[in-house]
Amino acid sequence: MNKYLKIAPGDNVSVAIQDLTKGDTLNVDGADITLQGDIPTGHKFATKEIKENEDVVKYGYPIGHATVDIHIGDHVHTHNVKTNLHDDLKYTYVPVRPKLDIEKSDLKINGYLRYNGEMGIRNELWIVPTVGCVNGQAQAIINRVKSELDVSHIDDIRVYTHNYGCSQLGDDHVNTQKALAALAKHPNAGGVLVLSLGCENNQQKDFKKVMGEWDDKRVRFLISQEVQDEIETGFRMMKELVDNMRNDRREPLPLSKLKVGLKCGGSDGFSGITANPLVGQFSDWLIAQGGTSILTEVPEMFGAETILMNRAETEKVFNDTVSLINDFKHYFRKFDQPIYENPSPGNKAGGITTLEDKSLGCTQKGGNSEVVDVLDYGQPVTRHGLNLLNAPGNDLVAASALAMSGCQIVLFTTGRGTPFGAFVPTMKISTNTKLYNFKQNWIDFNAGTLLEGKSMESVLQDFINFTIEICNGKHLKHEETGFKEIAIFKTGVTL
Repeated sequence: MNKYLKIAPGDNVSVAIQDLTKGDTLNVDGADITLQGDIPTGHKFATKEIKENEDVVKYGYPIGHATVDIHIGDHVHTHNVKTNLHDDLKYTYVPVRPKLDIEKSDLKINGYLRYNGEMGIRNELWIVPTVGCVNGQAQAIINRVKSELDVSHIDDIRVYTHNYGCSQLGDDHVNTQKALAALAKHPNAGGVLVLSLGCENNQQKDFKKVMGEWDDKRVRFLISQEVQDEIETGFRMMKELVDNMRNDRREPLPLSKLKVGLKCGGSDGFSGITANPLVGQFSDWLIAQGGTSILTEVPEMFGAETILMNRAETEKVFNDTVSLINDFKHYFRKFDQPIYENPSPGNKAGGITTLEDKSLGCTQKGGNSEVVDVLDYGQPVTRHGLNLLNAPGNDLVAASALAMSGCQIVLFTTGRGTPFGAFVPTMKISTNTKLYNFKQNWIDFNAGTLLEGKSMESVLQDFINFTIEICNGKHLKHEETGFKEIAIFKTGVTL
């Protein structure tokens, strides 16, 4: 296995594939380079002289500038590099029309066809509280259902607790309504009980307006203050849903019905080399089959946003992308917070130096397809193809947002590892084999084999087959452990 990787021809740094030691000599582009310090796995070293204030180039793009003279063989990281990013930029639409030659596949997904033509890849039974005050009652109902009813035909039964639905103002109140309405209508649920208290701001009559249309056979509503025993009443409603779900069967459905969320967290120096490009290739493949993918984590587009903007299908989509980026910068400034606080301590430990470094790797999850739409938080996806979604980088908030926009599964790449799961299957894809072997109770798929001689074509085919297997019902690691949660985007005041 090679000891280092130079990603793009114009780069002036290379990435260590294994721990390298001061004094090691490497041949880079035909020239011998002696390392001037230890280079941890995933970190960068200079392959050319970089003068103070000159750009440091990785992926073929600047990831910041040198704060001091950097010599050949030096460790290149936060101690000698600083971001180039600053406030709002002027953008010009320079359309790039990707030419992708991807074969059509005859693969099918064995999913659940819902009343509105949407596909579920799980058949689960949920309680959705409209307010956090009834979390305990909801759990009591769930406990009775599990202990008293035959639920062997149901993939999972749970309440998705949260602390919101009351004492919220403005966007927070609207976001909570949109998020919970999307949860209640998600196709991975074969039955849902919407449980309310009765006096909360998120009144059920208003909540129903946000929901719009729903399947009366699969969604029930209960206001606790209007019945004598909400647990008994809720149990009877859940029993009806359990009985109704006994007739549900998987059937072969086209790949065009699949919507995947693209997310990364705990990134390292290999994220933009292995797992993210793999997921990007899968996204392009799925879109070629008529499917849909959604990319979010807006702050982690900063520094790579023009790549996405120039792939906008139309000038309107370009302008919407500009607004997506600038509005999120305004959100930071509104609370007097630095726009370029990323990367996190874990990212830095893994070899990511600046936000540009992270963003150029992060956005590779979007592949090379055209951007067809820009979605607001909680907005359902309606267009096949690559969509951008307004949500933050926080793992659980972003993964929840992807699912709330209609994704049946989230593809989550990581170089550090995490056990969490959203309310839809959340596939953990490791960037390196060491992590995959060490945390097999967390990681579902290893993209680290791309560093070990396996071709992208081979790994992509394995990944396609594995993803279809998951969509057909095989459980991911977080599903086996039961680690599933929701997180709602909150931005303002709580009364």
